Amino acid sequence: MKTTERLLAATTALWQSYYDHPFVLGIQNGDLDREKFRFYTIQDYLYLLDYAKVFAIGLTKTDDPDVMHVFSQYISQIMDCEMNVHEGYMGEFGITKEELRRTPPALANRSYTAYMLAAAHAGGPAEALTAILACAVSYEHIAREMLRRRPDADKDAFYGPWVESYASDHYAQENVVLCDMVDRLTAGYSEAQIQKLIEIFYTCARYEKGFWDMSWKMEA
Repeated sequence: MKTTERLLAATTALWQSYYDHPFVLGIQNGDLDREKFRFYTIQDYLYLLDYAKVFAIGLTKTDDPDVMHVFSQYISQIMDCEMNVHEGYMGEFGITKEELRRTPPALANRSYTAYMLAAAHAGGPAEALTAILACAVSYEHIAREMLRRRPDADKDAFYGPWVESYASDHYAQENVVLCDMVDRLTAGYSEAQIQKLIEIFYTCARYEKGFWDMSWKMEA
């Protein structure tokens, strides 16, 4: 099995809990309390700041131009597109830069990103990518499962764009790039090294569950 196949196999049962989470089901069914989603939107922005730093750390861990290009592309995409407070749900909610600056990361958010950053610092580019992968790939799987359960979920007037974005072929292709890079970087890894990656991936997957719990409870 490829490294990424082993990572995914290790989290199959855990990911099932995502699909049935009340926050996720609320997006799927279009009836999630919007105040909960607003809270999530702000925390997701704060999360992405550190998410970009994980890519930046990975960039410093390699001299391979192809690997550096992948890391730099994602940093640029996050900072130039996903962090635009005037577009998407942040614009819809009227979230300002000042509000983002004065809002601290929730404890579950802070703990999650601290772990990701530590894993990236301690390892190489493969470890940094593995810490990132649990979030990136799980969102694709969640959105596609939403459409399997409710085929018109991407047509919802409010939550449809969220579903459509993460269920898109474009987003899936971005994940293919990340997975292929992990498999390439770990081609010569020992079993002990692979087990460490599984530990990182599974831990991040647990933190993902905690992020959904935090958002549902609006728990700072």
